[in-house]
Amino acid sequence: MGIYYDEESSLFFIETKSTTMCLAITDKEGFLNNVYYGTKIQRDNLRYLLRTGVSPFVPSVNERDRGSYLDCARFEFPSAGAGDYRPSAVTVTDASGHDASQFLYESHRIYKGKENLYAQQVDGKNVRMPATFEGGGKAETLEITLSEDVLGLKALLSYSVFEDSDAILKNVRLINESDSSVIIEKLLSSNLDLDKGVWDEDGPDVVTLSGTWARERHIDRRNLSRGSVEVYSARGETSHQFQPFMVVCDKDANDSCGKVYAQTLIWSGNFICGSSVDQFDNIRSYIGINPEHFKWDLKPGESFQAPEAVLVYTAQGFDDMSHIFHDLFRDHLIRSSYLHKERPVLINNWEATYFDFDTDKLISIASEAKKCGIEMLVMDDGWFGKRNDDNSSLGDWTVNEEKLPGGIRALSDKLDEMGMKFGIWFEPEMVSPDSDLYRAHPDWAIAVPGRKPCKMRNQYVLDITRSEVRDYVYKCVSDILKSAKISYVKWDMNRQLSDLGSTQFDAESMGRLSYLYTIAVYDLQGRLLEDFPDLLLENCSGGGARYDAGMLFYSPQIWCSDDTDAYERLKIQAGTEMLYPLSTMGAHVSASPNHITGRAMPFDVRGAVALSGTFGYELDITRIPSEERDAISEQVEICHKYGETVREGDYYRIASEEAAQYYDAWMSVHKDKSKAVFTYIQCRAYPNGKGRCIRLKGLDPDADYKILLIGSDREGSFFCSEAKKKAWEALAPGILSGSTLMNAGLIVPLLPGDYAQMMFEIARI
Repeated sequence: MGIYYDEESSLFFIETKSTTMCLAITDKEGFLNNVYYGTKIQRDNLRYLLRTGVSPFVPSVNERDRGSYLDCARFEFPSAGAGDYRPSAVTVTDASGHDASQFLYESHRIYKGKENLYAQQVDGKNVRMPATFEGGGKAETLEITLSEDVLGLKALLSYSVFEDSDAILKNVRLINESDSSVIIEKLLSSNLDLDKGVWDEDGPDVVTLSGTWARERHIDRRNLSRGSVEVYSARGETSHQFQPFMVVCDKDANDSCGKVYAQTLIWSGNFICGSSVDQFDNIRSYIGINPEHFKWDLKPGESFQAPEAVLVYTAQGFDDMSHIFHDLFRDHLIRSSYLHKERPVLINNWEATYFDFDTDKLISIASEAKKCGIEMLVMDDGWFGKRNDDNSSLGDWTVNEEKLPGGIRALSDKLDEMGMKFGIWFEPEMVSPDSDLYRAHPDWAIAVPGRKPCKMRNQYVLDITRSEVRDYVYKCVSDILKSAKISYVKWDMNRQLSDLGSTQFDAESMGRLSYLYTIAVYDLQGRLLEDFPDLLLENCSGGGARYDAGMLFYSPQIWCSDDTDAYERLKIQAGTEMLYPLSTMGAHVSASPNHITGRAMPFDVRGAVALSGTFGYELDITRIPSEERDAISEQVEICHKYGETVREGDYYRIASEEAAQYYDAWMSVHKDKSKAVFTYIQCRAYPNGKGRCIRLKGLDPDADYKILLIGSDREGSFFCSEAKKKAWEALAPGILSGSTLMNAGLIVPLLPGDYAQMMFEIARI
C-alpha cells in the first residue's frame, strides 16, 4: 500500500494491497488523465497509455483539432463546455453566465494519514461530514491541486488508501480564489474513464440496486451499451428506488470470478451515479451529488466540499467486492461503540399494536419477551401528542400520559426492574399540519410561497437547515432521552422532500437547500451521539429509504425494509449484503400471515432469514401460538451463539432463488476460517428429487470440518424437527476437508413442502 510520484515521468501510482491506479499529467498542457486502474502492477513508465503519440494528439501538437483530443482523453476531472461532450464532473457558471471551464494540474502533496471532511453550515458552523477515517489501518493521501485560471478556481482532488483495504477513497473540494462569485451547477465526487480494451468485444454489464417501498435494493443487471445508464435520487434522501452504487463488470462475472469496478458514495441525500459509453466504446463511470435541485453560489474566498466516493476494483467477482466494502465500512466508517459488540435482541411493538397501546400493553409484551430471552422493548410511533393515527402531532414531542401514565420514566423504570432495556422511536425531521408546532410556526416547514405544499403521509418536512428549527428538534429528542433510561433510538423519516423553499435563503442561495438539509441531519445525529455516547442509534426511513454509507457513520445498523416477509427479504437482503455488512441490517421475525404481503411462512424460516442480520422481533408475542413463543428462546440462543460469525465474518452468496429456481443459500465465514454458518432456504417443494449438492465457499481447503445441523443437538428443538434430523442423518458425511466441501460439495436433503430451512454450523476441528 502506498502513493508514489515519479517526477521524471509525471506519474502518480496509487496502490492498495491488490490494485494500482495510475494518473498521468500531460507534458505541456497539464491535463490530468487516468491511464490505468486494475490489478496491481509494477511502477513502469505508463505514459504510453496516454496515446499522445497517435491521433488525435494533445493540443500542443494538434491545436487545430483540440476538441478531438478533449472528447476522447481519459480525464480524471472532466469539465463542461470546453470540448469534452461526455458527462462532466464539474460545471460552473461565472458572473457573465458562461459555463465553460478547464482544470489543469498545478501542484500536489502526499502525506501520511487522512484528514476529516467538513461542510460549511449556513449559520457559520463547520459540520463534520461522514467519511472514512484511519482507524487501526494506516492511511496515505494524495492531494492534487487543479487550477482554472480564467475563473480563479482551484479543485483539490484527494485520494486516500488504507494499508488493510483494497478500496480507494476520493473527494473533491472547490475553492473560489477570484473576486467574484460563481455558481456551482454540478460537482461530482468521482469520475473514472475506462478504456475499451479492459473488456471483451461484447462489452461489460452494469449492476445496480433498485426497487421501491417494501422492495428495496433488488439486484438489477443489464448490458452496458452506447449511451448512458444512470440511477439517481432527487427525493432529499438516497431513496427506496435506487442506491448510490454501481458496478461495471465483465459480462460473465459472477460471485467468484470476473473483473468488477464498483463505486458508492458516503452520502445520504440526492445523488447521481452513472456509466456512459462513448463513440469509441470507452466508458465513463461517475458518482456524486445530483445536479437537480442543486446550485451553490460560491462566493470569493469560500470553498465547497463534495462527499467522499469509494472505488473498488477486483478481478475475483462479487464476493470479493462485497468483502472489500464490508471490511472498509466496519474498519474505517462505522464509529459506534456497538460495532463489534453483541447487539441486544429487541422486540418492537409496531406490528403488534400500531397506535393502539398503553403502558399495560407494553409491559405485557415485555414480560412475555423477557421469559423468552429477548433483551429490549422498543416503543414505536404513537407515544406523544395526540398521536392515535398518522394524521397528527409530529413535532409535538410531549408524552401522551393517557397512554403512558407517569410518562416515559415510569415505563422505563418498570422495564428496568424487569431487567429489560428500553428503546424509543422518533421522527424528528417532520411536522404534522395538525400539531401545536405547525400552528405556532408554519414557516418552519419547507415550502414554496404561494404554492400548495405536497403532503405525504399527511406530513411536512421541517426546515432543519435553520438553526432555530434544528435546535428545537435536538432539544426535543435530548430532553426525552435525559428523562428516562433509554438505550436505543430508532430515527425515522417517512416522507421525501418536495416544494424546496426556505425563508432563510434568497433567490441566489435557494439551490443550497437540499445539500444543507443532509448536512443538518448529520449535525443533529452527530450532536446526539456526542451527548449520548452509549446510545444505540438505528436509522430508518419508511424502511430502507436512507440505507447508505453516510448513515453508517452515525448508526451501526439501519432498518432494512418495512417488508419483513421472509420470502421477500431474500431478495432485499441479498442486494443489501452485496454492499453493506450483515451487522448493519435490521432484520426481524414478524407475524404470519405477513402484514404487508399476507403470505404465511413457518416460524423457523422467518427466524433463519432474520438471523442473518441484526436480530429482533416485530409481533405481538402475547398472541402468537404457544409453540412459536416457546421457539423464540431457541432462536435467541442461536443468535447469541453464532452472532459473532455473522457480524464479523465474510459473507458469501451461494445461490439465489431466481437462478436456482427452488432454493436460496448463503453463508458467513469467520475471519480465521475456524467456523461458518451456512443457511439454506427451500422456497418451493421439488418433486422426485434426490437432494441438492451445494458447494460451500470461504473455508480453509487444508482444514477438516465437522458439520452440525443447527438445532439438532437440542432436545425437542422447534428450529430443527425430528423429521429434519432424520433427513440429515441419512446424508450426514461426518468430517470433511474444506477442499472437499468447496469442490465436491455438501448434500442438503429435500424437505417436504414449500418454505423450509436448514442452518448448519461448519466447525474446524
